[in-house]
Amino acid sequence: QGQLVESGGGLVQPGGSLRLSCAASGRTFSSYAMGWFRQAPGKEREFVARISWSGGSPSYADSVKGRFTISRDNAKNTVYLQMNSLKAEDTAVYYCNAGTIYSGRYSPGSNWGQGTQVTVSS
Repeated sequence: QGQLVESGGGLVQPGGSLRLSCAASGRTFSSYAMGWFRQAPGKEREFVARISWSGGSPSYADSVKGRFTISRDNAKNTVYLQMNSLKAEDTAVYYCNAGTIYSGRYSPGSNWGQGTQVTVSS
């Protein structure tokens, strides 16, 4: 599956926006569904969004629906997460993952990036 490298995190005020990127190495990127997850301090890693190998079938956690948008560019081996109307509770380390979608559910693969920190604070 190659290496996954996230970027784009940072400090943003509530209501602000960030765009995360996940660059994948290897020639099989377009074969995989991709997902974004996040982990806040003291909490379990949780699903945020996923997208199919072709860029269709985006799906979101209820907590981010209507605010976040996942997309991908297979020509650039990159998946994105546009985050708008950010809230303090969105503060977490965000990770991308290469996996599969089966019966509508995203199944994470074993390949994770190092994560990028998103902090929403005034």
